[in-house]
Amino acid sequence: MKKFLVPFLLLLAFAANAQLPNTLSTTDKVYGLSKFWQEVNYNFVYLDKVDRTNWDNAYRQAITAVQQTPNDYEYYRELQKFCALLNDGHTNVYFPQRIDTLLYTSNFGKYKLFLTNIDNKAIVTRTNLSAKEEIPVGSEIIEVNGLPTMEHLKRNVLPYISSSTDYVLMDWAVSNMLKGLKGDTYNIKYRTPKGKVKTLALTHAKTIEKEVYPAQEKRELLELKWYPNQTAYLALNGFHDPKINELFLAKLPELRKAKALIVDLRGNGGGSTTIGREILDYLSPDTLLYGSKNSTRQHLASFKAWGKFTEAKDTVGDAWATRSLLAYQDKLMHDFDYKPAQNKVKPGDKIIVPTAILIGHQTASAAEDFLIYADNQPHMTKIGENSFGSTGQPFMFDLPGGGMARICTKKDTYPDGREFIGFGVKPDIEVKMTLQDYIQKKDPVLERALKHLKNQKLAAK
Repeated sequence: MKKFLVPFLLLLAFAANAQLPNTLSTTDKVYGLSKFWQEVNYNFVYLDKVDRTNWDNAYRQAITAVQQTPNDYEYYRELQKFCALLNDGHTNVYFPQRIDTLLYTSNFGKYKLFLTNIDNKAIVTRTNLSAKEEIPVGSEIIEVNGLPTMEHLKRNVLPYISSSTDYVLMDWAVSNMLKGLKGDTYNIKYRTPKGKVKTLALTHAKTIEKEVYPAQEKRELLELKWYPNQTAYLALNGFHDPKINELFLAKLPELRKAKALIVDLRGNGGGSTTIGREILDYLSPDTLLYGSKNSTRQHLASFKAWGKFTEAKDTVGDAWATRSLLAYQDKLMHDFDYKPAQNKVKPGDKIIVPTAILIGHQTASAAEDFLIYADNQPHMTKIGENSFGSTGQPFMFDLPGGGMARICTKKDTYPDGREFIGFGVKPDIEVKMTLQDYIQKKDPVLERALKHLKNQKLAAK
């Protein structure tokens, strides 16, 4: 039977590639690559952290690589690989929609698998209902197409992902490690929670079965629940839609009954900073809220020209020479005017109670801006894991063939200059999900928050 396996897999690969569009000329491919390289050089706010020699050498190599790509999909994969060298979560290359619709992440016909990074291991945390006995929750993928899982990730997944932090990079790599086109096959080896090692051939195809295990509740934009001791649980699952402010205001009369509050930002990927801060206005006693400080690169062509002939010794006591050299080095920055936000909510309308803010790796962008505003609030405690570690203002532009890219143009720091990009906002109390938590369907972060708030109440008495 084995002698027929390789031709069969080659046939599947041919069938998958046959559906891919191949619309771009070599000229378009080089132009798209060069467009991205140019915009990064001109607009990327963290260019000072990039090894320019390696970056330019990678560009030269990519000129040849993109011309040799057999279709639009492989071309965009090369662009994503090039982009990933910048290590930034707000700098990305996106597939054209016609390609994106051909990609599967979790669907394998008979099977549906959802993977999560737990201690740098690829763990099955959900499956389709009918497969829950065959592939139990808690199973670890230990081999993919003959490679140990970590080797598969290093070769085929990690080099294509843009991330500001190592932990988000690994999270995304694991969750997308079996991503592919319809017809693509992965031969996996996995170890069940009971230690039994099994193999399985997975081929990407639409999964008809909708039921998953454990069942996943639909996440609403805002969710309010109550726990013992008049503890309100408020999940703010995105700041991309201003409707969340309306929903929050509608819940205010009920929220004012709370003696303690949990604000869950673990599923909040960001949106508008202002939307989140308007909610925070009701949760802080302060009349002034101090958000992040912002800066961007400054382009002054003549100063850059003068900087070519300026040395470090020339800058001593000379602001003009300093500016010239920084411009030449692409390090000349413009600091935006900084002032705190006015909190105009009346004291009687606020909810100032012991508050736990739940954060995690997917607490990103505008949700991290929310955390900066909430920094040093005595009644607030952050519980969970480091946040996403990336925010900023992306510059969006089109690429040949219908794809697009974005480049981060704004640097954000704490008001006192502390950096969190590339590190994440740290919790005051660190709590991580373990494998047993997933198997037992527990939420240790929420449990720790409830315990913390209860202890605070007892201490107050």
